[in-house]
Amino acid sequence: MTLPSAETVATSPEAVAQHLAASRYLADESLSTAIFLAIRLGKPLLLEGAPGVGKTEAAKAIAELLGRDLVRLQCYEGIDAAHALYEWNYQRQLLAIRHAGEHEIDIYDDRFLIARPLLQVLKAPEQRVLLVDEIDRSDHEFEALLLEFLSDFQISIPERGTIRATAQPIVILTSNRTRELAEALRRRCVYHWIGYPDAEREAAIIMLRAGDVAEATARAVAAAVQSIRARPLAKPPGIAEAVEWANAATILEKGGSPWPEAFRRAIGVLIKDEEDLSYIAPELGRIVEEALA
Repeated sequence: MTLPSAETVATSPEAVAQHLAASRYLADESLSTAIFLAIRLGKPLLLEGAPGVGKTEAAKAIAELLGRDLVRLQCYEGIDAAHALYEWNYQRQLLAIRHAGEHEIDIYDDRFLIARPLLQVLKAPEQRVLLVDEIDRSDHEFEALLLEFLSDFQISIPERGTIRATAQPIVILTSNRTRELAEALRRRCVYHWIGYPDAEREAAIIMLRAGDVAEATARAVAAAVQSIRARPLAKPPGIAEAVEWANAATILEKGGSPWPEAFRRAIGVLIKDEEDLSYIAPELGRIVEEALA
């Protein structure tokens, strides 16, 4: 099966938005433009925003619209080159040496090489999209390694030589902005900030992604979530939580709980912090009634 080229799919920001919508991801004009430019300019796309606004989902939708596999590198404190680039399978190498006896064996053959996300994408850049998720959770040393990779799209393996991408890989980086990223990395990318959607767009997202939720319910959930996010919460609910809340409340309503009560009983899928629950509980009834009005 021949995959469509990125240029064929990304003919305009409007075409990108339409393809994303077909993948159940609603992108506004600014986001679809940033994706379009990143693809056409051959530059990494840096998406920043609060947790839960849809950064990772955007990467999944981009991979789907291109018909490519998404290779995800989840960053964390202490991540190193071995987890991002490659490793040698030492156990298999030792076993192969024992079985070979006096015969020669190439212990640096491909069968002993464990390709991590960056190498996986280099080997098949036209079949895969690289997602470097939550780059802000890594340290500055790893960020420097990633910057070097993004500059040349190649990896040097001492035992094998240099492996270069045969085509420009598509790379998406996400950041929750828990720390500032290096200016050199920012300059290398097309940048876009994803904020929380307004009530109308969030209702449309809920309708698109929820299983069996009525339009009135989606609008009520969107309005209530907008009001809840305006409070000083430690962990404001994301879009995914809003979709889950709409689904959960609908299930409870169909099981016999009236609407205000269904929303209250399902609050655990929206708010997932004990202090936030305690804070919002006294106001929840009023928030839901206003949203349903």
